[in-house]
Amino acid sequence: MMRPKATALLVDLDGTLRRWDAAVIHGIEAAHDLKPGALYQAALDWSRLMPAIIGEITHDEWADVIAAELADQTGDPDRARAAVKEWEQYRGSVEPGLLALIRDARAAGIKVGLATNATDLLPADLRTLGLVDEFDAVINSSELRIPKPAPEYFGAACLALHTPPRNVLFIDDSERFVLGARAAGLAAYRWTGPENLPYIRAALNLA
Repeated sequence: MMRPKATALLVDLDGTLRRWDAAVIHGIEAAHDLKPGALYQAALDWSRLMPAIIGEITHDEWADVIAAELADQTGDPDRARAAVKEWEQYRGSVEPGLLALIRDARAAGIKVGLATNATDLLPADLRTLGLVDEFDAVINSSELRIPKPAPEYFGAACLALHTPPRNVLFIDDSERFVLGARAAGLAAYRWTGPENLPYIRAALNLA
């Protein structure tokens, strides 16, 4: 049976709409005598990340936990705090082709939601990135207190767009989250880069 046409779009933020330049991160690590990858390893460890993305701790509290972990590794708390502070000041950049697609989709009457596992810093990030007015809904795990890829997360996202799951297309760079969305009844496509834009435009019947 043919799947119904998508009338709403859910887009992930980090690694999808927002790009992070690894060279910038590695430069910060090198400047503070940290091993390459140390910041992400400390930040994205699930035991430290989960409380921040379900709203149990604030972004600032999460940053303190990261700095403490790095201090344990390096033996230099001041340098660890300085590295984390500099890392936090870098907020990435927007993928222009995907932003143009989002704008075209909304102009065509397709509802667009931002679906992200994020801390309470998200509203400030959206202002910094110039994305405040680009979505019909923002589904932030730390406000919902449920993370992707929980079925309840996707259910809440579809409700926010007033669209049944079968009519929603979800775009994310994580295979795990894509599979979770499909299990919840959404169409889902894994983002690997701007080369995906023609497929997504075709799926949404955008010229």
